[in-house]
Amino acid sequence: MKIAFFDTHGFEKIIFQKANEQFHHEITFFETRLNEQSAHLASGYACVCAFVNDRLNTQTLEILQKAGTQLIALRSAGFNHVDLVSAQSLRLPIVRVPEYSPYAIAEHAMTLILSLNRKIHRAYNRVRENNFSLEGLVGFDLNQKTVGLIGTGKIGSVMAKILNGFGCRVIAYDIVQNQKLIEMGVQYVSLEELLKNSDIISLHVPLTPQTRYLIDEKSLSLTKSGFMLINTGRGALIDARALIKSLKSGHIGYAGLDVYEEEEGLFFEDLSEKILQDDKLARLLTFPNVLLTSHQGFLTKEALENIARVTLENISDFENGKELKNEVFKPKNGIQK
Repeated sequence: MKIAFFDTHGFEKIIFQKANEQFHHEITFFETRLNEQSAHLASGYACVCAFVNDRLNTQTLEILQKAGTQLIALRSAGFNHVDLVSAQSLRLPIVRVPEYSPYAIAEHAMTLILSLNRKIHRAYNRVRENNFSLEGLVGFDLNQKTVGLIGTGKIGSVMAKILNGFGCRVIAYDIVQNQKLIEMGVQYVSLEELLKNSDIISLHVPLTPQTRYLIDEKSLSLTKSGFMLINTGRGALIDARALIKSLKSGHIGYAGLDVYEEEEGLFFEDLSEKILQDDKLARLLTFPNVLLTSHQGFLTKEALENIARVTLENISDFENGKELKNEVFKPKNGIQK
C-alpha cells in the first residue's frame, strides 16, 4: 500500500524501514506535520500515517479524502488530535496502536519521581560546574509514601507494580477496578479521597472531554501542600494556568511533566536558537521544582519496534480486507483505557 508518513523523526524512520521488510508497503516520509496546509502532500496516497502532533481536523480530513486517502493510521495510542465525528462522516477508518510498551511510559514516570525527589537534574548541573555542595538537595524516602494513580489501565497497572516495589502505599481511581491490583494491595478510592491523601499523584488516563483539565484549580485545592504531580499522559489533563498559580504559591512541591497542552510546534523540535514564544511554558521552565521532558516517555527501542510492527499490520489488514482490530471508535463517557 502507498503510505504518506507525516511528522517523521530520525529515530523512527530506520525502525519503520526495517519493519517494512516484512510488509512491503511503499512508504514516503515527510518531516512536515500534517494539517490543512500540508495535507495536499498526501495526494495519491491510499494511506496517511500520522503522529501525536499532527492536526486531523475537519478541513484536513476533507482534503485527504478528496485526494484519495482511504485509511488514517495513527502510530500512537492517543487519538484526541483526530476529529472522529468528521472521520466517521467521511467514512475514513482510523486505526491506532493501543499498546506499544506500558513499561516505557511507566518507567519514565518513575524516573521523573526519582529525579525530582532526589533533585538529580539540579545536582547534575552543579557538579558540572565543580559545585559539590549538598545544600538544597534533601529528598525523602519513597517507602510508605502514599501514591495516587489516576487511571489503572495498562500503564497505570505497570506503574502500580513499580511503586509497590518501592514500598509505597498505592491508592487509585478508575471507573473500572483491576482485581489483580486489588489483590496486590492497591486500594481504590474516590477521586476526591485520592487528591486529599496522596503525597504523589500520577496521571495515566487518555485525554477525553471528561478528563480535560482533570487537574484544575478546584482539584488542586483538595491536594496536600507540597505534593508531587506527575503527568506522562496528555498535556491538557492539567490546566497549565492553575498549575503555575499553585507552583507560585508553593502549594505544589514538585511537578514532573512529559507532556504539555500546547506542545504542538514545540516538542520534538530544536528551538535552542530561538526565543520561546509560549509564555506558560516559559514560566514553567523557571521553577526549580519542575522537571519537564519533551514527550519522550514512549521513546524506547522496544516501544518503537512495537509501534512500527502494529502500525504496518493495521495497514496490511485494511489492504487485505481483514477486520481492523485496532480501529478507533468515538469514546464513551468516563475514563477510557
